[in-house]
Amino acid sequence: MHELDIIPTLVGGLGAALLFGYVTQRLGLSPIVGYLLAGVVIGPNSPGFTADSAIANQFAEVGVVLLMFGVGLHFDLDELSRVRRIAVPGALIQCSLSVVIGTFMTLMLGWSALAALVFGIAIAFASTVVVTRLLADTNELQTQTGNVAIGWLIVQDLLAVLVLVLLPALAEPGVFSVTGISSIILVAALKMGLVILGITFVGGRIIPNVLRYVAETRSRELFTLTVLVIVLGIALASARLFGVSMALGAFLAGIVVGQSDFSLRAASEALPMRDAFAVLFFVSVGMLFDPIVFFQSSRLLIGTLALVMLATPLISFSVVIVLGYPLKLALRVAFSLAQIGEFSFIVANLARDLELLPIEAMHVLVAASIISISLSPLWQYLVEPITKLCGQSKRLHPLITMRCAFSMRPAAATDSDTSEEINQDFRTVIVGYGPVGKTVAYLLKQNGVTPTIIEMNHSNLATIRQDGYRAVLGDANHLETLKHAGVGSSQSLILSASTIRGASEIIRLARELNPKIKIIVRSAYLRERLPLIQNGADTVFAGEGEVAMALAEYILRDLGATPDQIDRERDKLRSDLFS
Repeated sequence: MHELDIIPTLVGGLGAALLFGYVTQRLGLSPIVGYLLAGVVIGPNSPGFTADSAIANQFAEVGVVLLMFGVGLHFDLDELSRVRRIAVPGALIQCSLSVVIGTFMTLMLGWSALAALVFGIAIAFASTVVVTRLLADTNELQTQTGNVAIGWLIVQDLLAVLVLVLLPALAEPGVFSVTGISSIILVAALKMGLVILGITFVGGRIIPNVLRYVAETRSRELFTLTVLVIVLGIALASARLFGVSMALGAFLAGIVVGQSDFSLRAASEALPMRDAFAVLFFVSVGMLFDPIVFFQSSRLLIGTLALVMLATPLISFSVVIVLGYPLKLALRVAFSLAQIGEFSFIVANLARDLELLPIEAMHVLVAASIISISLSPLWQYLVEPITKLCGQSKRLHPLITMRCAFSMRPAAATDSDTSEEINQDFRTVIVGYGPVGKTVAYLLKQNGVTPTIIEMNHSNLATIRQDGYRAVLGDANHLETLKHAGVGSSQSLILSASTIRGASEIIRLARELNPKIKIIVRSAYLRERLPLIQNGADTVFAGEGEVAMALAEYILRDLGATPDQIDRERDKLRSDLFS
């Protein structure tokens, strides 16, 4: 592979993704649609520049590993536990019925049983990226609806990981027999057990220590490099030593890092390149698309869209209603799942490499994904009309709001976890825990306000927690760090260290998250004060000015000045220094 072959593919893929991603974003669609379209444009079935598919696939493989690491990194067992009574049965029932319908549909079109089953599995998963954005756009990510939908997706992700483990075994001959299925499950369970044991127990003790030693060097490059080596190394070892997919190893590595103090720092610092490789993954999938699918596979495409955009929401809606949840929540959750995304492609890609799926399947999946992701946000506009219609109809309302004997207690209590408690706990965020940060935190705590501390130095975490504060290990220059600290719902943000790198960027990000937040900044020099205020700080305390005022006050008092004279001179000096 020559360097000259790599550069055009990389530049062409990322450039096309940037262009189409920007256009789709401006149109209010998911950028994933743009990335897939970019792949279509630079693919072999479109005129003009054609990227090297082999190189694109290698980049895509790295993208899959980093995507799965990100899924594991953000895997939240507590979040799933809060909605387990609906998310677990709901996702299992929806995925199972979607697989059955998808398999039956493709069998009717003459596919083999194995290919039909794999295709049915591939179209059973919704896009975590798209659903998260839909919920964020409607301000429901931190509501009961968001909790249920995210919990549902977590279960889907776990099922997808299990599928990735089982797929290689399905490619072996003699699968469809009692003995074959039993041996597949036994071998897969043994492999998964060994991988989980090795990564979570052994890696759980080694990886955090390695990250801690590297973090103590204060080198961002070394920390990023360490995370990448850990992820790619574990993924490769999982495949070579245990014979399971690299995706599983990356997912487990993400869980291990996610349970450590370095989860937020890994997400904010070491994974920006994940987004680039993830983009190349979607571009490589788009390159497989052939417009001829609209003519040669029109029945399969229509059937897939009907399953994804009609059957899946209907199944999900029915499950949520039967389990005793409100009508509006059932509609929101059901309509948010009306698309396919990254896991569908990951499963289909692996199946294609194992020769379990025909190339026709990839054409249909790309077309169905572009169409469903583009149209799924429109379903949300139907929620209010349907809710009003059902509320006004005396015939429909009793049917839709029925409860079965085992209906669960409404989960409205989860709303409190993300509304009042967040506003109470995250009233103030302090960046830095040096002498000034400690003093400010102590004064706040003495007055009934327990601040959250953002700290870069891992060695300070124990002290912060011992002093009774919530600690967030990470760089305040990253949006995810500020989000995790609760800046979006805070009343004030205090930058307590005069040496904080990129204070203007922190202010900008904080204003983006929370336009009403009060931002107090400490700077070293007076010349930094005006630019910080122009960038959005409410108050800036410059070290030079404060020292000058303290010295002036001391000298005046030593010369015998009266309190009134001292106050008058101090006010004049403050006006001269800070005007």
